[in-house]
Amino acid sequence: MNYKRWFTDYAPMILIWLGLVLLFGILSDNFVTSRTLATLASQVPPLAIIACGMTLVLIIAGIDLSVGSTLALASAMLGVALVDWEFPLILAIVVAVITGGLTGLFNGAISVYLRIPSFIVTLGTLEIARGLAYLATDSQTKYLGVALEPMARPLPGLGVPISFLIAVVVIIIGQFILTRTTYGRYLIAIGTNESAVRLAGVPTARKKISVFAITGLLTGLAAVFFTSRLGSADPNAGVGMELSAIAAVVIGGTSLMGGRGSIINSFIGVLIIATLGAGLAQIGASEPSKRVVTGLVIVLAVTIDALRGGFFQKLKMRFKTGTL
Repeated sequence: MNYKRWFTDYAPMILIWLGLVLLFGILSDNFVTSRTLATLASQVPPLAIIACGMTLVLIIAGIDLSVGSTLALASAMLGVALVDWEFPLILAIVVAVITGGLTGLFNGAISVYLRIPSFIVTLGTLEIARGLAYLATDSQTKYLGVALEPMARPLPGLGVPISFLIAVVVIIIGQFILTRTTYGRYLIAIGTNESAVRLAGVPTARKKISVFAITGLLTGLAAVFFTSRLGSADPNAGVGMELSAIAAVVIGGTSLMGGRGSIINSFIGVLIIATLGAGLAQIGASEPSKRVVTGLVIVLAVTIDALRGGFFQKLKMRFKTGTL
């Protein structure tokens, strides 16, 4: 195992997260408790899974602003399948995941084949998917009873729900694909210099479309876990989720310009966002104050990202070469 690489790639993010836990543990007597950690573990999975897909999208120098609305649409279709169509649970989950996948495929196909910036396409899909969610549910919340409750219930002896464990597995698989497969290396190369990759004979269009489709599928899965925690399918679900996902991914060090990113660090970024929100709530911060603090953290993360080519990159190289 390359410990120096692990230290330079992941340890800083972990230390930042642990620092936040320690800070809020000092400021609030009730923060570092099993109840708080269990609550965080139940809240994290949807955002973590979406952040996995968002990392891939940003790595190819794209963006997906529709994930929040896609989550709402997938959740709505899950509710319709269970309540109105009386589908078995597994089949209803498949409907939700496929709904997300088709939405992502639409984003990718329109953006790539018509050469429209993904920012514009997904901004339009944000409205389309949200409108479809309202139409599917007749603008009403569909209560699902206890059908999905086991996914959100903490497992005996572990204290975390199965959704959290599945999210961790998704993160590990995503990181493996990104760093250990030819497909992942092509994605990084596309984000770095798409023209050169295309001239090398790589079908960049198909790979870019596949990234948006994968993000949609993951968003559909996230919708299942989001719905299981609420016990209902709400067409208003996921509002602002795209901003939270982008924030977590950027905090994790993924470049907005493409070509660089880490799914594991994006996951830690999600933990930072979740811990920040929970900690500020426990110390009595108002909602406007929480938004200001979260925004400042995002700006700080982007600033650090802009400096990576300078001081931080040199520091990292000195760690790797053993000259520090």
